[in-house]
Amino acid sequence: MVQKNKIKIEPDIIRYPIITDKTTRNIENNSYCFKVTKNSNKTQIKFTIEKIFNVKVKKINTLSIPRKTKTIGKFKGRTTQYKKAIIQLDKEYTIKLFED
Repeated sequence: MVQKNKIKIEPDIIRYPIITDKTTRNIENNSYCFKVTKNSNKTQIKFTIEKIFNVKVKKINTLSIPRKTKTIGKFKGRTTQYKKAIIQLDKEYTIKLFED
């Protein structure tokens, strides 16, 4: 007897939305960007977004942002590595990120 893997829905997979000029322009195309945990996969992200926001996800793209070296004055440091999820919703659904 074969059992299907049960997908855990964890609300802490989604850290926060990424708000930049480019992502706010993409909201018009029903595309949203979120910072997610590094060990999460596309199916976990999809089910979590669908349960939290009550929407239907059409497509998900994920990418891991590498660490970068930053120099401030004479000090050198590194940024943290994180994973970004670009989520495309169906036409009739939207996520309200901003208050009116």
